[in-house]
Amino acid sequence: MLAVSAVVLAACGNQNKMSSNSGSTKTELTGSNSSGNYQSVIQDGHYQTSKSSGVNEQQTSNQFNLEGFQHGLLDISKKEFAPSKYVFQEGQQISTEQTYNWLGRKTKDNPDGLNPEQPDKKVVPEYLQQIDEQDFLQQTGGKLQLKGMTIGLGLNSVYYYTKEKYGAQYSKKLTDDEIEAKGKEMANEILKRMREKPETKDIPIVIALYKAAPDDSLVGGNFFAYSMNRAGSKTVDTWNKIDQKNYVFPTAGNEKVPNANDESAFEQFKNKAQSYFPNLSGVTAQAQYTDGTLTGMHVNITTQFYSYTEINSFTQYLQTAAQKYLPRNVPIEITVGSTNGVQSYLNRDRDARKFTTHVFNNY
Repeated sequence: MLAVSAVVLAACGNQNKMSSNSGSTKTELTGSNSSGNYQSVIQDGHYQTSKSSGVNEQQTSNQFNLEGFQHGLLDISKKEFAPSKYVFQEGQQISTEQTYNWLGRKTKDNPDGLNPEQPDKKVVPEYLQQIDEQDFLQQTGGKLQLKGMTIGLGLNSVYYYTKEKYGAQYSKKLTDDEIEAKGKEMANEILKRMREKPETKDIPIVIALYKAAPDDSLVGGNFFAYSMNRAGSKTVDTWNKIDQKNYVFPTAGNEKVPNANDESAFEQFKNKAQSYFPNLSGVTAQAQYTDGTLTGMHVNITTQFYSYTEINSFTQYLQTAAQKYLPRNVPIEITVGSTNGVQSYLNRDRDARKFTTHVFNNY
């Protein structure tokens, strides 16, 4: 097991300097700020970005999908690759070119495309919109070696298309059954391809399936299944179901949340916030439920531009209101911002009793 180091790289001791597999590259670890987070790899003073970085951003127009996909994938990785035993590195095994090819349709020019072929004059959905790889390393003989991998597949819930170049956009809603079936089919093919690579043929590989939210959604999508494929396995045999869903408070129309008390608590908090500054532009929240239980909440408060003293007083008021009304034993973040940027931030971890706050100021 690797020793836990200081938070900042500058404070890393000699125990965090080691040779890489090439023997000529200086490798350091960033350190971790808590037992629940990974240390990351620094090569020759540079963070190793994912080879698929940027491809995902071009494939999805909903930023909530991108953020929820990456964050949720890391949570799944932690279940199988403990941060106390593994070092994290952005994906280095699936190249940028491979990512583009795999996300494309299967054609004569692109036989590796994972999305289905498109016959003339027929609408065939593209199911796969994102691929993300996470690598997990361990120290062996003074060197960091790849010992595990997680691959996330982001799948469309709605297929957007045009019938002609620059023409009107149409949409086709995809059913949960076809999303799941296509996702599992692609997962099998990807596992097969990774087993053909010398670096990944004998390591455990987790593959997770994510259902992306529509482009106009105010929350991201959700992971619905993942599989841990032991070293050397060439087919995905067992899937673990994930029961997770995201909601926006206040809910719209007749949408029902798993626990109405959570939305009621938010409404009380919202009313208190709006009574302090009646002309607030908006108070909304993103709420995530896992197995029917609230597991996280992000509250966004949009203000007019107020002075530092006004925001400071408002933040203190919010701290008291949040402590009184918002659900307990749940991680909650509250961001206060205007068109000029973030003005203050409040946070309470799952097991914490009180909110911490910070008011931003410029010199």
